[in-house]
Amino acid sequence: MNQPEWNKDAVAAAIDGLKDKPGALLPILHAIQDSEGYIPPDSVPIIAKALNLSRAEVHGVITFYHYFRETPPGKHTIHLCRAESCQSMNSAGLEAHAKAKLGIDFHETTADGAFSLEPVYCLGNCACSPALAIDGEVYGRVSPERFDEIVGAVRAEA
Repeated sequence: MNQPEWNKDAVAAAIDGLKDKPGALLPILHAIQDSEGYIPPDSVPIIAKALNLSRAEVHGVITFYHYFRETPPGKHTIHLCRAESCQSMNSAGLEAHAKAKLGIDFHETTADGAFSLEPVYCLGNCACSPALAIDGEVYGRVSPERFDEIVGAVRAEA
């Protein structure tokens, strides 16, 4: 499988600018993800070498934190709340519907590259559970039917 193009200069700049700071790995990973939208797998050996870590150590940190992606995100990111308030208002049913409708699981992107689905553990919209956010815009009281309407409207804007 071909790897998507990524900006090697941006990755090198993130590493060079942060590698001498204490605890540099997380800031470097954040800078790369902010720049590229994900952590390119081919950047792992470069990061490891710069920090005198093993590739396994770097990969372990990337996979431990759900925030980091190893694949490019879709054009739109859907964050589905999984906190207690949303759970009490059947976010599990909404989650199942979203996964089935999009044909993906958490941390995946639809085949057309339109949507990525990510879990989040509170959007601060507890009074209007269950909640989700698409590209930072928060929606409350989201039923499966409303999910379809919201996703359809976002698709139509493209």
